[in-house]
Amino acid sequence: MAGRTTFRSSIAVAVGLTALVFATAAGVAGLFEESLPGVALGIIVASPLAGWIIGRLVARRITSPLEQLAGAAASFAAGNHSVRADVRGPREVRMIASAFNRMAEEVSDAIAQLTSEERRKTQFVSVVSHELRTPLTAIRGAAETLLDGDVAPDDQERFLSTIAIEAERLTRLANDLLTLQRIEGATGEIPIRRFDIRLAVDRAAAMLEPLFEHRGARLVVTGRAPSVLGDVDRIQQVVANLVDNASRMVGDGGTVEVALSAGDDGAALLTVSDDGPGIPEDDLPNLFDRFYRADTSRTRTSGGAGLGLAIVRAIVNAHGGSITARNLEPHGSCFTVTLPAAPK
Repeated sequence: MAGRTTFRSSIAVAVGLTALVFATAAGVAGLFEESLPGVALGIIVASPLAGWIIGRLVARRITSPLEQLAGAAASFAAGNHSVRADVRGPREVRMIASAFNRMAEEVSDAIAQLTSEERRKTQFVSVVSHELRTPLTAIRGAAETLLDGDVAPDDQERFLSTIAIEAERLTRLANDLLTLQRIEGATGEIPIRRFDIRLAVDRAAAMLEPLFEHRGARLVVTGRAPSVLGDVDRIQQVVANLVDNASRMVGDGGTVEVALSAGDDGAALLTVSDDGPGIPEDDLPNLFDRFYRADTSRTRTSGGAGLGLAIVRAIVNAHGGSITARNLEPHGSCFTVTLPAAPK
C-alpha cells in the first residue's frame, strides 16, 4: 500500500509541476499582452494547490486501473478463480487486463477439467470395485459351501456352475477394461487401411446368426456405405455389440435391422434399429457411460458389465466418427454411427 501511495504521489507531483510551468507561462504571456483575463487566468491556474489537485486527479485515473488489476491478480492467486479484471483505463492497462482475463479463463477451464477427471477416476474405481466384489462374493460363498462337505450332488453341480459363471464374468470384465485401455490410452492407435464397412457388418451378422436363431429374432442387413479408413476388426466389434444389444431388446419374433447409407456430407452411416420397447428417455443421455445399464437393455442377469457401449463409443471416436441413440415411433430404438468416408 505504501508503494502504491508513493507511486501515485510521484505522478501527482510530476503532473502538478508540469501544470505549474504551463500556467506560469500563460500568466506571463497575459502580462506582456496587458490582458487582465490572461493575468487572472495565469495566477489562478499557476497556483500550486490547483496544480497539485490536477496532478492527484490524473494520478488517480492512471493508478486506479492498475490497483484494480493487481487486486484481481492477488485474489485469483488466493484461490478465487472467478475473479476477472475490469477492462478500463489507459490502452496499455486495458491490454494487460484483457490478457489477464484470457489467462484466468484458460486456468479456470483447466482446473475444471482436472476436477472432473479426478471425479471420474474416483467414480470409476468405486464402480470397478463394486463390479468385482459381486462375482467374488458369489464364488467365495459357493466354494466355502462345497468345502464344508455334506452337499447333495445336485447342489454341488449348482455351486460349481455358479463358480464357473461368475469366473467368466470376471474374465469378461477384465478383457473389457483392457480393451478400453488400449483404445483410449497412449497405445490406442488403430491400424489404418481402407475397407468396405459392409464387410464388417457381414462378418458380425454371420457370427451372431446362431444367437438370433436361439432367441427367435430376425436380422436384416440392407444398403451400402462409402468405404472408410481404420480397423475392420474394431468396426466389426462395434456392429456386433450394437446388434447383440438390440437382439436382447426385441426378444422372440422381433426384428433387428442394420442399414448402411451415405450421409449428405458423404460420410458413411451405419444404423442399427429394432422393434423392441425402446429405451427410457432418462437413460438416453447416459447410455455410453462406463458401467451404465439401462433398465430394459443391460442387466447383470444378461451378463453385461455396462462396458459394451462405452467400448463402442471409444472405437467410433478413435475412427474420427460419432454415435447417437434415439427412440423410434411408435416403439423401438435406433443407434446411428457416422464415420468419415475414405478419400477417393
